[in-house]
Amino acid sequence: MAAAADFARSKEAMSYALCIHLDRDPKSISSTLIKESDIASLFSHFVNNPADEVKKWVEFSSNFASSDGEQHTSLGNLNQHLSQMSVILASGFIPSVADIVVFATVQVFMSHLSDSELQKYSNILRWMDYIQNTIDFGTALQKINVAKSVFNPPSPSPPKKADKGDADPSSKKAVSGQKIAAKSDGAADSKKAAEENKVPGDKANATSAKNNKPSGDKKKAQEKTTGKTTEAAAEKAPQKSAEKDSECNVSILNIQVGLIRKAWKHPSADSLLVEEIDLGDGNVRQVVSGLAKFFSPDEIANRRVVLITNVKPGKLRDVMSAGLVLCASNKDHTVVEPLIPPEGAKLGERISFAGFDGKPEDVLNPKKKQLDKITPHLRTDENGIATFRGVPFTTSAGPCRSSVPNADVK
Repeated sequence: MAAAADFARSKEAMSYALCIHLDRDPKSISSTLIKESDIASLFSHFVNNPADEVKKWVEFSSNFASSDGEQHTSLGNLNQHLSQMSVILASGFIPSVADIVVFATVQVFMSHLSDSELQKYSNILRWMDYIQNTIDFGTALQKINVAKSVFNPPSPSPPKKADKGDADPSSKKAVSGQKIAAKSDGAADSKKAAEENKVPGDKANATSAKNNKPSGDKKKAQEKTTGKTTEAAAEKAPQKSAEKDSECNVSILNIQVGLIRKAWKHPSADSLLVEEIDLGDGNVRQVVSGLAKFFSPDEIANRRVVLITNVKPGKLRDVMSAGLVLCASNKDHTVVEPLIPPEGAKLGERISFAGFDGKPEDVLNPKKKQLDKITPHLRTDENGIATFRGVPFTTSAGPCRSSVPNADVK
C-alpha cells in the first residue's frame, strides 16, 4: 500500500499542478516547503481563503493521506460522488483546484491496487483518466493505465432489391405518356377558356389604352422618376436592415483574453470586487465585477478570464471600471463563474466567432443598448462551451468554457 514516500510525491505533483493551473512558476515553491508541509498547509500557499466546497475536499485529501486502513471507505464515498459528476465540483467538464488536490492524493494509493480492486471504483477510474490527461502533474506521478471498452458498430444491412415493377421500362413509358397527354389537354383547355372569356369590345378598349399611352418625352420622364424612386427605396431598405443586424452582431464587441493579476474588495459595496486585469503588452486595466459573493479576492487572483474591453468606461460606486468580465450563471443565480479561456490562449487575444466577421467598435454606445441586444444570445451549451447563437467563443488554442452548462453568459 501507499507509504510516506508516495504521499511525498503526491505533494510534489499537487504543488506542480497548482502552479501550472494558477499561472505560477513551479520553481517559486521550495522543495523544503513541499516536504515539511502537510496537504492542507501546502494548499494554503496557493489559495488563502478557498470556498467551503474546496475546503471540504482539501480536508478529504488530508484525512485520506493520514488515515491508515480507512482509504477504501473514503474511495467508496468518492466513487459514489463521481457517479453523477465529471469533475469534483459543479457539473461541467472543467477541472478545479479540488480535482488537483484529490487526484494527487488518491492516485498514489490507487496505483498499488490490483486490477480486480480497481474495478470496484469504476467512476474514480473514469475521472482519473480524464484528469491525468487534462492536468499537467509533472514527472512525480506515473499515469495509471485505464482499460477502455471498444465500441464495435453493427454491420450495415444489405440494400433492398428493387421491385420488378419499378424497373419495368414499359410502365415508365406509360406514366410519361400520361403526363404528356395531361399537359397537352391542359394547354388546350386554357386556350379555349381564354377565348370564351373575351369581353366584347376588347379590341376597342385595347386601342383606347394604346392611344392613352404617354408620349415619348413624358414616358422617359416617368421612367426616370420611377427608376430613381425605386433605386432609392432599394438602397434604403438594405441600409436599414444592415444597421439593424449590426446592432446585434457579436463582431461589434471586442472580447479578449485577460489575466487577473490582483483583486480586492470594493471599498463601498459588499457584492463587488475590483480586479486589475492584464491584457498583455503592458495593457492593464481596472474592472469592477459583481463576484464578491462567489469568490474571494485570493480565489479570483491569477485567474484567466474573458472580458469585453470596448464598453464605455464608467464608475461603479465611485470606482472606475473599464471592462466587463463575462460569467456563466445558472438559472437561480446561485452559481456564477467567469468564462475560462483554454491553456495556450495568448493574453490580449481577441475571441472570434465563425461566420461573424467584422471589426469591433472603438467604444460601444450605451444609448443604442447594443449589449442588451447581444447578451440574450450568449450561452454555454450542454458541454459548457461558451457560444453566441450556438457558435463557440474561439481562440487560437480552442474554445472558451465554463463548468456551468446550459447557462446564461453576461
